[in-house]
Amino acid sequence: MALFGTDGVRGLANGFLTAELAVDLSIAAAHILGELGKFEGHRPKAIVGQDSRASGEFLEAAVVAGLASAGVDVYRVGVLPTPAIAHLVAESGADLGVMISASHNPMPDNGIKFFANGGGKLDDSLEAAIEERMGEKWERPTGRNVGRVINDESAAERYIFHLLNSLTSNLSGIKVVVDCANGASSRVAPKTYARAGAEVIAISSDPNGWNINENCGSTHLANLKAKVLESGADLGIAHDGDADRCLAIDGTGKEVDGDFIMAILAVDWQSRGLLKNETIVATVMSNLGFFKAMETLDINVEATAVGDRHVLERMLASDFVLGGEQSGHIIMRHYANTGDGLLTALHLMQAIKSSGNSLAELSGIMQRFPQELINVRVLSKEGLSTSTKITHEVAKKQEELGSAGRILVRASGTENLVRVMVEAQGADQARQIAEELASLVRSELS
Repeated sequence: MALFGTDGVRGLANGFLTAELAVDLSIAAAHILGELGKFEGHRPKAIVGQDSRASGEFLEAAVVAGLASAGVDVYRVGVLPTPAIAHLVAESGADLGVMISASHNPMPDNGIKFFANGGGKLDDSLEAAIEERMGEKWERPTGRNVGRVINDESAAERYIFHLLNSLTSNLSGIKVVVDCANGASSRVAPKTYARAGAEVIAISSDPNGWNINENCGSTHLANLKAKVLESGADLGIAHDGDADRCLAIDGTGKEVDGDFIMAILAVDWQSRGLLKNETIVATVMSNLGFFKAMETLDINVEATAVGDRHVLERMLASDFVLGGEQSGHIIMRHYANTGDGLLTALHLMQAIKSSGNSLAELSGIMQRFPQELINVRVLSKEGLSTSTKITHEVAKKQEELGSAGRILVRASGTENLVRVMVEAQGADQARQIAEELASLVRSELS
């Protein structure tokens, strides 16, 4: 089984993801990058950060030990968001970055994600090479050639400065509730929004090592909705455990997902001449209402496979500057080459202030089509592409819906699941078609 998934190595901490595995991964990464000439002419440097999970403490120690034993100087930055690590790698000219986090996964899980020089994620070929070289015998450096370990106390402030420097106006007059998921943004998000001028109420911002993502954050919005309504805030911001995503709640308590946020930012950037080639990049999972809204506004949408990696690849290939996912991973290449929940929140609030409209009013730019998503557990997802019965039935149902609906049936990238997604003008119709197709997939592939 491959170690690397769609977003690094992830699994049960101290079960699948052990200290020994973390050490081996780090040593192999140092060897591969060194042999590719990435360390030529200088002493290699790595930035290592983590989210607030208790298991991150021993995994960080293992990663640091592995890198330093391979001759890499390690700068420990502590608990910071994943996009902060990407930024710090680029800003400092580091050769490598490591983030220890399982993002929105529950507390028992953890993960290890590598960043290359410049702050981008390692490509698939490098990850495969790292995996292949794990556990090999090697000649260890000694004396002055072993890596040093430095605690970087200025990292959080440098990241906050980067975020604030992206704004063109302050956010005075905006009252925001931020749910930090008891995760990596707990220290920096409230501080950043307050320094930008907003009045900030922080919830789920007291991590204890075990409460990350526990009934809070971007996957559990009930508490945030209640606090927004109770406090009369203009909006609420929800981050996940590593703060690379951002969802919002408007002043009426309505959820504003990544599609709405992308639409609002696209219109704002279009009006200011910042939307290069009048194009935004989204995934096939974005709601049909988003595509139709952008079409009405003469904004082109390039659709990719699911995953922020695919979004970024398309953006880099064609030099597009705005893209993201319905889940709230938004990439703004004017400022960063990775999804950054804090950066997204700041620019969403800036769009609210500059427009003079509420978030609820700005969200009226698009109407969300009712969407039904059913995850079907199957014995083997490989048969999906070869089943003529499924292909025929999907085509038949899509013809019935016409332009007033959409069907997407795809295999999960990480589990033996087939995801059946149907959008239609009516919720009942979407549910009925999804259930019929799910039943067919179950009978064909189980």
